[in-house]
Amino acid sequence: MKDIFEKCYEPQLQDQLREADLYPYFRALESRQDVEVIMEGKRRIMLGSNNYLGLTVNPEIVEAGIKALEKYGTGCSGSRFLNGTLQMHYELEDELKNFLGKEAVMTFPTGFMSNLGIISGIVGRHDYMILDKEDHASIYDATRLTYGKMLRYKHADMEDLERQLKLVPEECGCLIITDGVFSMGGDIAKLPEIVALAKKYGARVMVDDAHGLGVLGKGGRGTASHFGLEDEVDIYMGTFSKSLASLGGYMAADYKIVDHVRHNSRPYMFAASIPPAQCAVALAALRYLEAHPELPEKLNSNADRFRKRLIEKDVKIIEAPTPIVPIYTYEPENTLLKNKQIYEAGVYTNPVLPPACAPGECLLRTSLMASHTDALIDEAADIIGEVMHRQ
Repeated sequence: MKDIFEKCYEPQLQDQLREADLYPYFRALESRQDVEVIMEGKRRIMLGSNNYLGLTVNPEIVEAGIKALEKYGTGCSGSRFLNGTLQMHYELEDELKNFLGKEAVMTFPTGFMSNLGIISGIVGRHDYMILDKEDHASIYDATRLTYGKMLRYKHADMEDLERQLKLVPEECGCLIITDGVFSMGGDIAKLPEIVALAKKYGARVMVDDAHGLGVLGKGGRGTASHFGLEDEVDIYMGTFSKSLASLGGYMAADYKIVDHVRHNSRPYMFAASIPPAQCAVALAALRYLEAHPELPEKLNSNADRFRKRLIEKDVKIIEAPTPIVPIYTYEPENTLLKNKQIYEAGVYTNPVLPPACAPGECLLRTSLMASHTDALIDEAADIIGEVMHRQ
């Protein structure tokens, strides 16, 4: 019998990167997740975080987590289905459903698990799922938990989406699943066209709004709100780990749809619930966002400033109207080298390599926060501009 661990001892890419001193992953923070951090003993401007509203260090939100920890202890020690439900879970779900304008919300321990739980709880043996090729990995993994058939369309290609819809038999159900904001390119889904095609063919629409909540729409209500399509999107999925500064995820939809998933989703029924402190933080961050609807505007203003500064320095970027500002580096070796040089100069960014991008289209993914100052944005742009033009 072949040793199942044999693959673990074969030469691997990470070994080559470590040997070349270009390994970019698992860098440890020695300070709070903020606009400036300490990593490996040195100050870095943080441009690699999804902390879009900068709320991870907000004093009243931190205090909410501390109070919940003191009141409820460290964990719930069980699933929502059985012994792991707190009254605070219901509070979070009720306030989030009102914020999003849906009949019901259910929460999951992580955003990744939200997609696993929602999709596997909805899609049956004779159903179809149609995905954008650049949808998040958790969506693709979720399709493997179902007995349904998965089809894909070229990124943002509505003609290809329609071709896939035509392949779905009349007697089968169909769920179109798209990111609202695509996490690598920063572009926004063509939601009006997707909704129109769904209506034409009788499909339903689910939007993964992990990078849309707190970023787009009225007061940060997300991608559907951005397009005025709140009533046309059947399922919203989102996370608490980005704009809401916590950990967990959610599904928002009609009550009967949510209730069905609650009672049929194995990733939901057999996983422990969100711990008290994380639930309290998400709830406090949601309330803070509702009280400060100007935050998404500040966030996007910061992103506009950063894009403008990079363009002035002739740095090639993907121009998208979100806080995600990807910088073209094209080839993997150049991407890893520029990432290292920028990091050593004092700015943290994320390298994007295949399969997260197409070959020859590698990126440095940067993302802004509402709490970045103009001075920090300009300093970071100066550093990146200088490094990108190095020979």
